[in-house]
Amino acid sequence: MKPKCQLVSIIVLLLLLSCKQKETTESQEIKIEQNYVAPDWVTKVGAATPTIKDTVYYVNDFGAVNDGKTLNTEAIQNAIDACYKNGGGTITFKSGTYLTGSVFIKENIRFLVGKDVTILGSENIKDYKEIDTRVAGVEIEWPAALINVRNQNNVIIEGEGVIDGQGKVFWDYYWKLRKEDYEPKGLRWIVDYDAKRPRTILISDAKNVMLKDLQLQKAGFWTVQVLYSEYITVEGLTIKNNIGGHGPSTDGIDIDSSKWILVQNCDIDCNDDNFCLKAGRDWDGLRVNKPTEYVVIKDCIARSGAGLFTIGSETSGSIRHVYVSNIKGLGTSNGLNIKSATTRGGTVEEIYLENIKMDSVGTFIKVSMNWNPTYSYSKLPENYDPNTIPEHWKKMLKTVEPASKGIPTFKNITLQNIDVKGAKTAINVNGLEQSIIENITLNNVSIEAQTAGKIKYSKDWQLKNVSLKIRDSSMVDMNHVSNIPLSKTNYTN
Repeated sequence: MKPKCQLVSIIVLLLLLSCKQKETTESQEIKIEQNYVAPDWVTKVGAATPTIKDTVYYVNDFGAVNDGKTLNTEAIQNAIDACYKNGGGTITFKSGTYLTGSVFIKENIRFLVGKDVTILGSENIKDYKEIDTRVAGVEIEWPAALINVRNQNNVIIEGEGVIDGQGKVFWDYYWKLRKEDYEPKGLRWIVDYDAKRPRTILISDAKNVMLKDLQLQKAGFWTVQVLYSEYITVEGLTIKNNIGGHGPSTDGIDIDSSKWILVQNCDIDCNDDNFCLKAGRDWDGLRVNKPTEYVVIKDCIARSGAGLFTIGSETSGSIRHVYVSNIKGLGTSNGLNIKSATTRGGTVEEIYLENIKMDSVGTFIKVSMNWNPTYSYSKLPENYDPNTIPEHWKKMLKTVEPASKGIPTFKNITLQNIDVKGAKTAINVNGLEQSIIENITLNNVSIEAQTAGKIKYSKDWQLKNVSLKIRDSSMVDMNHVSNIPLSKTNYTN
């Protein structure tokens, strides 16, 4: 073949390949258009990377000792204060182990915990300064976290090091107080607030904060709480709270009355909710009335814990506009877990989950508006004088009026591309006569479970390509429902 002919042949071949590629691209675009298209706000969440000065401050130069025994709270705080006073920079540590109580990071600071560094939380609750904060949906004076960002902007907390809350002493204290003192007296509803335990990281009333790559373990209480904040990124965290026991209320990441939040590439093993959204509890939560909204959680792993993705039980300020994608649940108690109570109020809506895989979980989807009554409903035993009890007890006992304001609303929830294997129960959805759960969409959902479960007080479900493989051959028990087209055709052997 002559060179000119060869050139023509090559051009023709390239044109054909271009056309083929165009056909493939157009085909992919059509397929994407047929599936859910995430709203524009999904790309707008998270922090912008703060600009931090190059100056580096070693806590060791301010008296910190890396022996794992010396209490370094004051030395670390002095380094932070000096850095802030000089316009910001990086706070870091020489290799070693550092014991500390609460420290407070200020704006324009990068707090770097290097690979060969371990921070140990003090086992003495007095080393955690008491602050005005919110815990479990109620504003209260409570111990600060181990590491705090409060009323500050432009902060980075990162590194490949370890932050160990040394929480077991606080776990043991809680269980002893609850089992031996509070439960026998009818005070289960208040013990979680009286048993003061430190969180590991608190980001509160803040903006543009990045929390990245750290290994967090053995939290005394919640591991990471993002409270009353916006434009926050939580990325690349590994959380291990089941080392040396199973700590009560050791949530992984709690997003609390905050907005424009991005959580991604995290791996959580805890003894309560893995990824959780909250918005206040009962009378106090309704008073504050701050929603959690515009939240993206993606590309994560949920191991042991109460919920792969949990909403509640604090729903008073409402939770909406949530996108969860590409999460794996391995041994997690529940997949989607939405919980509230008849004194909480608030609306849960516009929730979207897709590309979720679960193995050896408890329940694929669990929804309750009357969750854990002994904890959820406050009642003062007769032998207590209401005039002499602590102020936070009074706040917890304050009645929601009118009572209808305490009834929550759940609606507009979509689950797509879900694969569940080894579940105990497929579905457990329970609305109320006065609050029907409505507009649930299941698209391309496959569930293998021991038993089918139930749906109560719900309506208007859309089902497409839903398959239930139930080992005990039961079918979902449906009561007080309408327009839920779940039939024998959805069940496979």
